[in-house]
Amino acid sequence: TERISGMVTVTNLPSRPAAVLARTITSLSALSGGRILLGLGAGGQWDLIERLGVPRLDGAAAVRAMAEAITLVRALSGGGDPVTFDGEFYQVDDLAPADVPVPRIFTGSVGPKSLAITGQLADGWIPPRGSDWASQLYRESRPRIDAAAAAAGRDPAAIATVYNFGGRITLEPLAATRDENGRWVGGSIEQWVAELTSAVLEHGAGGFIFRNVGDTPAAVAQTTWATEIVPAVRAAISG
Repeated sequence: TERISGMVTVTNLPSRPAAVLARTITSLSALSGGRILLGLGAGGQWDLIERLGVPRLDGAAAVRAMAEAITLVRALSGGGDPVTFDGEFYQVDDLAPADVPVPRIFTGSVGPKSLAITGQLADGWIPPRGSDWASQLYRESRPRIDAAAAAAGRDPAAIATVYNFGGRITLEPLAATRDENGRWVGGSIEQWVAELTSAVLEHGAGGFIFRNVGDTPAAVAQTTWATEIVPAVRAAISG
């Protein structure tokens, strides 16, 4: 497992104070040799969050808190001088940052404000609801990220898009790999390889999170994904 990274997907920020989260994720980074990615969420299922004793935030406040958290997690990583931070939601006083570099930070943002924060501060985006490059959600959302990144003086292309990609892996090719709404449903190994290769080369996909859908046993599907589909896609995009 020396080349395999782990991803925290997704950390619910309201129930995990940003400074404590920074200590946790940098510890994981140190233990793994930097093979960790951090997924952040502004908060969901607030009725359950409130039961933990966490005050409810409205949507705009939750997004502002997410922006502060990303800023603070970065400040408390990579060494340097002690950090004092006096924000709207988070405060730390003269806190020494960890020596290890900050991990890459991803969001699953949906609304315009959180998409803008992704463009301004994050390293990557995972489109929600299993959306891919052919979806309306992606077509409407990604330009908001790119515009915010450019306005912040960042290269939009440096913000990766990683797709939470569900579907069946079948023995025989399917007549149609997408349903009537354009959503990917799966197909044979060859069809998966063709689709994912196109996603990388033609649509700039930065990665995929595989979700098994259908009646294929999970162990079988995951093995096929890891040992046949992924190597074939890597070979195709590097050839």
